[in-house]
This record gives sequence, structure tokens and C-alpha cells, in this order.
Amino acid sequence: MKNFWSLIIREFKIFFQNKVLLMLFFGAPLLYGILVGGVYKKGKVTDLPIIVVDEDRSPLSRQLIEMFEESEVIYVSKVLNDAFQAKDEAMKTESTVIVQIPRNFSSDINYNRNTELVLFVNASNTLTSNYATMAVNVAASTLKAGVQIKALEKKGVPEFVASKQFEPFKITIIKQNIRSGNYLYFMLPGVLFTVLQQVMMLGLALSFASEFENGTFDELVKRSKNSLIMILVKILPYIFMSALIFILYYAYSIWYRMPIETDLGIFMGASVLFLLAVSFIGILVSIAIPSQLKATEILMVIATPSFILSGFTWPLSQMPDWIVSIAKMIPLTHYLQIFRTIVIEKGSAEYIHAPLLGLAIITIVTFAASMIVLQIKVNKTRKNQVDKAI
Repeated sequence: MKNFWSLIIREFKIFFQNKVLLMLFFGAPLLYGILVGGVYKKGKVTDLPIIVVDEDRSPLSRQLIEMFEESEVIYVSKVLNDAFQAKDEAMKTESTVIVQIPRNFSSDINYNRNTELVLFVNASNTLTSNYATMAVNVAASTLKAGVQIKALEKKGVPEFVASKQFEPFKITIIKQNIRSGNYLYFMLPGVLFTVLQQVMMLGLALSFASEFENGTFDELVKRSKNSLIMILVKILPYIFMSALIFILYYAYSIWYRMPIETDLGIFMGASVLFLLAVSFIGILVSIAIPSQLKATEILMVIATPSFILSGFTWPLSQMPDWIVSIAKMIPLTHYLQIFRTIVIEKGSAEYIHAPLLGLAIITIVTFAASMIVLQIKVNKTRKNQVDKAI
């Protein structure tokens, strides 16, 4: 029994001597608890932007707009006089709903003529579209009930009877980008690209770490002293193999009847930038941490919460600023925003400047850091080789 307890104590000593394992064992639950709790802390979606096309420009339409502004869930990001630029404005402001108030809306109601309020709903995000649509519908239905009761009370109809009579206007909901209303279409791309980021990072975590651990880095330096060539040699096989993953994903889209219709040039350019950003993060960790196990452990910590932080399901606008700052350091956040904009919402390249810039910054910073750290290790190795030769 004494020997048993001495072995237990020995294992505790081994555990606490491994700083990476210690950090992961206690740090990961602490970090994920703070991150996930921070993401969903609000518990509900608020302050979602909507666009109002007010073709009537009457006191009644202004009253409806004020009712939208009073809602906790939505706010009016812009009021337009016509629907000509409505879709473009919605893309720029990331508005979920476009409310179209028709011409003669107020007078049609006053003279008991048929009229309708049309809601154009961007269903690319099931969560936000449902919240925003519900909030707009509640405000419009409240106005409808008030107009209806007042009109009938003027005719001497009792209030309890008026509330069950004449409908002053209809509310028509038109869902756009409806394919994301299918939860498979909504979730599958996000999960698949998360997996791609993870396997790329974990694969490249072993690239230089394995060289250091197996003692073959000296041989690599003898064959090439150029840090850029070394990095390219490590990442290009993964970039080429990732093309097979994209082909597999395209096969999934056919199998599940979710055709990808977009500008392939823009999509592939953004995809290459995404792969480079992910690759350089993996390379940087692999160079900085000369242990395969430790490098993969660190990248697992980075990759695991990335889907939650990406804003694909729970919008970034609902997260605290400090979490958004962390999310924007992860390539997946920017790439999924690009995918949603150009593939699901069918937006043009002008609407993805910000996420493209985000990917470019991650790529440049991690590439530069990788070059500097690798060059330091190359110089040290060459010096050791020269000393041995002497």
C-alpha cells in the first residue's frame, strides 16, 4: 500500500512538472467557460438592424417606424423612400428584414381598401431572421389592432366586437435565401469548414515540430537555408490536399441537393486566403513549440471553440467586444462570413472587403512571425553545424 501511494504521488509530480498539460487541464475548462458564457450571456438577441422602405410617408407610417424603434429586439438602421437600393443597403448594414410600407398605405386603410405590409426576410441565419421577423410582426400587428378598433369604434361598434372584425391591412412575409431555412444547409457548411480548419492546423502543427523532435532539422537546414522555401515546402502539400477536401465538400452539396451557385473566382480566391491564414498559424505554432504533442495541444485549444466564436450561428453583434476581438483573430470567423455573403445571400465582392482584409491581416502577421522565428532557429542550427565542423 505504501508503494501504491508513492506511485500516486509520483504521478502528481509528473503532472505538475508538465506545464503544457497543467495549462490545458485547468486552463481549457476555465477559458471555455468564460468564452462560451460570454458569447451566450445575453441569452437573447437584441438590437437587430432592419430597413424600412416608406413609400407612404404619412403620419401612420411614421407611427409604425416609431413602434419598430421602441422594440428591444430590432432598430431601424435606415429609412428609404423607395425599394430601389433596399437590398444593397440591407447588405451593407447587415439588416435582417426589409419592411416595405406601400404608397397610399394610410389612405387605403382609411377608405377600407385592401393594402398590405410586405416583409422581405433574409433567412440566411435562422436565429436572427426568426427574432427580427417576430419583432416586426408584433409591432405591425399592434398597429393593425389599434387602427381596426378605432375605425370600428367610430361607427359605434363596441370594443370587444371591434377587436374581432375588419382587418385594416395584411402582413405578407417573403423569405429570401430560404435554403438556409433548411437547418442542414444552415449548419453543414459551418461544421465542414470548422473541421477543415482543425485538420489543417493539427496537420501543420507536426510539420516543423516533428523535425525538431526527431533531430532531422539539421538535415533540412543543410538542404535549404532559405526560410521561405522551408515554409512553402511544408504548407504546399496541405494546400494541394485541401483541394481534395473542397471536391469532397462539393460532392456533399450535390448529394444533399444544396447546389453552390456563386462567382467561383471570388470564392476560390477567398478560400486560398483562408487556407494560407490557417496554414501559417499552424506553421507558427509548430516552429515556436518544438514538440508534436504540445503543438497539437495548443492548436486544439485554439480550434475547438472557433465555430462558436465565428458568428455563424450566434451573431457577433450579440457578443461582448473582447470576445469579438478574439473571434476576429480566427480565420474561420472571416471565411464563414464570406461564405454566407457570396454563397447563401448571393452578394457581390464589394460586401466582403472587411472579412477579406481580416484574413489578409492574419496571413501577413502569422507569415512574418513564422519567418522571423524560423530564421532564428536556422541561424542557430547553422552556427552549431559550423562549430561541429571546426
